Amino acid sequence: MSENFKVTIDNITVEVAPGTTILEAARKVGGAVAPPTMCYYSKLEGSGGKCRTCLVEVSKGSEKDPRPMPKLVASCRTTVMDGMEVKNITSEKVPDARAGVTEFLLLNHPLDCPVCDQAGECDLQDLGYEHGKEGTRTEFPRRTFAPEDIGPYIQLHMNRCILCYRCVYTAEQLTERREHGVLDRGEHSRISTCIKNSLDNEFIGNVIDVCPVGALTDKTFRFKNRVWFTKPLDAHRNCSNPNCCGEVRLWMRGDEVYRVTARKDEWGEVATASNGKTGWICNECRFDKKDTKDWVIEGPTNINRHSVISQGHYAGTEGTAGKAEKLIDKVIGQEPKYTLDIHSVSEVNKPSVHLDRIPGPAHSNDFK
Repeated sequence: MSENFKVTIDNITVEVAPGTTILEAARKVGGAVAPPTMCYYSKLEGSGGKCRTCLVEVSKGSEKDPRPMPKLVASCRTTVMDGMEVKNITSEKVPDARAGVTEFLLLNHPLDCPVCDQAGECDLQDLGYEHGKEGTRTEFPRRTFAPEDIGPYIQLHMNRCILCYRCVYTAEQLTERREHGVLDRGEHSRISTCIKNSLDNEFIGNVIDVCPVGALTDKTFRFKNRVWFTKPLDAHRNCSNPNCCGEVRLWMRGDEVYRVTARKDEWGEVATASNGKTGWICNECRFDKKDTKDWVIEGPTNINRHSVISQGHYAGTEGTAGKAEKLIDKVIGQEPKYTLDIHSVSEVNKPSVHLDRIPGPAHSNDFK
């Protein structure tokens, strides 16, 4: 058995097995040391090397050859060497390069975040916020594609696609037959199906979870709610499909299930299920089971406190200091329960006065 390699990333040394990529080594350190990714997906074979957002500087190649690499390298495709030293957040070159990559990704991307269902959990939004510029330098019209229907469950917005190939790998590796792929070349490249086929495989809904932007969204959730108004809950069921883990995340508001997704880990990838396999879910669990009685609810999902989804301040938020007012429903299956009693903190609104029964607008005279 070969010995582990020692690699130093942003002055933090970790030991990893030979063959580990710089990105996976950085994820062992965690936090901001791990470069952002838009195309790499550890659960999908062959992914990575498309977007270049994970560029890092290798200041020392190895103990045997300490020369630095002449150019920035894609951390998702570059394996570590013993004694390698890597700079990500401590590099002077990486931020400028990452800003340039972000500008290219946003070059043709429509500015439709206010109407996009992916807003609030979009990797491209996060990347643009961290490394994007306030304006654009392009003077040319953005690339556009005609709307295309690819089935009853999945909505395709090709204008938003960044060609990360994640959905193609997902369909190739999860389904018995792949109905879609990348057509044409150059700036005309697009995700589409051959002869307008429908994506109806029993596991094809997973392309929604792997898409880092709003190019592939859930038609059953389309325009129904904002993600930050919903409360994510972990749940499971005994699914009849042997390849489905049955462990999901329910996005609820009150006692209504608005959508069902696979559970995700801290890197935004589908999490590992309790059986040790990747937690892919079938279309039945995702699209057909939209009632709380269909699930065994385990409890609120732990959400990073910096996420916009955690703005509801419900129990389950990671890193929340103190005990904040919990304005989202505390009891599963009931309407939102407000813990703040306005009558106890206000000297104006008296319990005996019913504003909905006053004929006309309320005035100060109504409270005397």
